[in-house]
Amino acid sequence: MSLRPPAGFISANFDPLKNPDAPTIGTATGGNTSASVAFTAPANVGGSAISAYYAVSNPDRITVSGATSPISVTGLTNGTPYTFSVWALNTYGPGPFSSASGSVTPAAPTGVFGGGFDGATRVNVIQYVVITTTGNATDFGDLTIINANLAGCASSSRGVYGGGTGPINVIQYITIATVGNATDFGDLITATSTLAAANNSTRGVFFGGSSGGTIEYITIATTGNAANFGTIPFGTDQLSGCCSPTRSVFSCGVVSGSSSNTLNFITTATTGNATDFGDLSNEVQLTAACSSSTRGIFAGGLTAGGGINTIEFITIASAGNATDFGDLIEAVDGFAGCSSTTRGVFGGGLRRSDFARLNVIQYITIASAGNATDFGDLTVGLNTLGACSNVNGGLA
Repeated sequence: MSLRPPAGFISANFDPLKNPDAPTIGTATGGNTSASVAFTAPANVGGSAISAYYAVSNPDRITVSGATSPISVTGLTNGTPYTFSVWALNTYGPGPFSSASGSVTPAAPTGVFGGGFDGATRVNVIQYVVITTTGNATDFGDLTIINANLAGCASSSRGVYGGGTGPINVIQYITIATVGNATDFGDLITATSTLAAANNSTRGVFFGGSSGGTIEYITIATTGNAANFGTIPFGTDQLSGCCSPTRSVFSCGVVSGSSSNTLNFITTATTGNATDFGDLSNEVQLTAACSSSTRGIFAGGLTAGGGINTIEFITIASAGNATDFGDLIEAVDGFAGCSSTTRGVFGGGLRRSDFARLNVIQYITIASAGNATDFGDLTVGLNTLGACSNVNGGLA
């Protein structure tokens, strides 16, 4: 990029001694054909107040103005890496560009399902859907190993899967905008399966599982081993999790050999022990969960009486019991959920009436209570799979 903005922004009052300094670039976050570009205003605004800031993409030099940070840059091409610089304008003309942001790759709201059990063996299949449309899942690539009973979390660009049948301590990741095989990320502290995961925009948290009451976390952008986060009030597995940008909420699944209706939560950015949130209406295990930035959804699962089709919701910011939302297409357990900021998608599962592994994908509109609707099909019928998305409640 050139050192200064286009000449068209230079007015008759132009005075380089009174122009603003460059803003300090912050973090760029990719969206669907868009990016949010954060920055800090310069300490020296020049000879008059700053009237506007401009974010410019590289490549394509797409330029968007804004009054404050962040600036949303639209019209980008999904799958293309971009960096961004920001400059400021006052009465006396434009200031210089900031340094470039880190690279981000815009992508459609994508849900990625990994692993699972097809009734005969565990699989390493990874498949994806575009959450804002309906249709069948498409092959993405392969996990590093065949695996089931794993948990997934994600940032806006990277999906991470941890744990699984064995139990194992493997953590692996994918770049969501680019189809391909998973890559080794690091290890959990403890080998575990039937665990849950949630995230904020930068941190993934793995919660409980067959190993008991541990909570571990990773920084999603940085490969490496998990670190200790805290503990759960009691050991729990066969659970599920959802998240807002600040808080993660987990169902407790199985406690001391029996299904539980207990919900617990953590503040995702702050290590510490889990705290009681409230209760689901059923004592249930093997549920699936998803979320918007404000509302968490828990669906289906296995009770003492068999599989259920119940969908319930919570307001993540306010501790309390879950409320009825609607029904799944049919009773199912051991399935997986992912979401955009508006839509929740559930894939696969086990139908207890005939022990069939389902390839059904179904969806809900998270803000509007109601029954689930058919979305399409997975590439193969599976249960005990994991899922994540690049635009979920922790990223909104």
